[in-house]
Amino acid sequence: MASGIRDKVAIIGMGCSRFGERWDVGSEALAVEAFTEALEDAGIEKRQIEAAWYGAGVEKVNVQNSAIPLSTALRISGIPVTKLENMCATGTEALRGAAYAVASGAVDIALAIGVEKLKDTGYGGLPGGRKGTFNDLWMPYGSAPAGFAQLAAGYRAKYDVSRDDLKRAIAHVSWKSHQNGVKNPKAHLRKAVGMDTILNAPLIAEPLGLFDCCGVSDGAACAIVTTPDIARALGKTDVITIKALALSISSGAELSTNEWDAARVLNTRTAARAAYAEAGIDSPRQQLSMIEVHDCFSITELVTMEDLGLSGDGEAVGDVLDGKYDSNGTIPCQIDGGLKCFGHPVGASGLRMVYEIYLQLLGRAGARQLAAPSVGLTHNLGGVPYNGIAAISVIGLLN
Repeated sequence: MASGIRDKVAIIGMGCSRFGERWDVGSEALAVEAFTEALEDAGIEKRQIEAAWYGAGVEKVNVQNSAIPLSTALRISGIPVTKLENMCATGTEALRGAAYAVASGAVDIALAIGVEKLKDTGYGGLPGGRKGTFNDLWMPYGSAPAGFAQLAAGYRAKYDVSRDDLKRAIAHVSWKSHQNGVKNPKAHLRKAVGMDTILNAPLIAEPLGLFDCCGVSDGAACAIVTTPDIARALGKTDVITIKALALSISSGAELSTNEWDAARVLNTRTAARAAYAEAGIDSPRQQLSMIEVHDCFSITELVTMEDLGLSGDGEAVGDVLDGKYDSNGTIPCQIDGGLKCFGHPVGASGLRMVYEIYLQLLGRAGARQLAAPSVGLTHNLGGVPYNGIAAISVIGLLN
């Protein structure tokens, strides 16, 4: 019977570039920025890395969209480097590849890295697919804000929530993240935004206003992984391990049947159950110290609280307004500012989330440091709520 990878893989080094409008550099320079930090943090030499997984979700790099640009930029020669993409789960997918290689015994030390120059696409959001019949069937909503706004309509209908209450709750989600982002020198947006400004911002897709949508950024993040025994041999005293990695992909049933209520994301619930089982978590509300979730839109974060089992169904509005997920709440969410303040360079986002958990567990988060966190969770949601991908990682201190 499969037993999963719980505590079989340790993270010994992580790095993250500054996110933002990085017009002065290309993807390769962003990768070097994150990799240099990770290599120094790990305390190893580049030649000790035996395999790498490179995630880039949107940007089509040169050399036939291969991994060669990464191996060239990092000067990692003679080892396998795999280029991959899996929509917004791309960064977490890169980590999964590296972690599974170590857990299987195929290699001792592996690299996971995600990079994206989203600003260079010239688009004010995630670029759409090429025109075709499948695209019309799969993404009939026309835009990402419109697709995710369906969650708000479905949620209101199912739980009889007033427009004003839901609007205040999703505004609080954005307000909270902007308060946190001020304290993060690597975030793209570092300015606090008041509730009145958020509530009165121009509408993008009812009820989502301008400040309910994450921005467009460039960035890179990476992790170096090995076994706990090797981590200790390298002198790591606080060993950070991967407790679980779960991925759930939609079969399209939500889109092609009338069974989906538009008030939840089924893939997230499926991935959460798998991740909790693998990590040995039976009470996430008590056992999770912090979370980083896919707040591409503020309504997404609110619904995700219920999908992860951290709020009861229909209770997230009250929990959000009560400050449960604020920096001083019982389960701090987006303590680094989230996608709301970092933007969403697709290949990098998943690993950027893990980077924050990693810093917090080691007590290195500076002005935003939480008190004694022990276990953190990251969540990515790719595609759209009714036809997409959910990826979850659980990271914690080795007992």
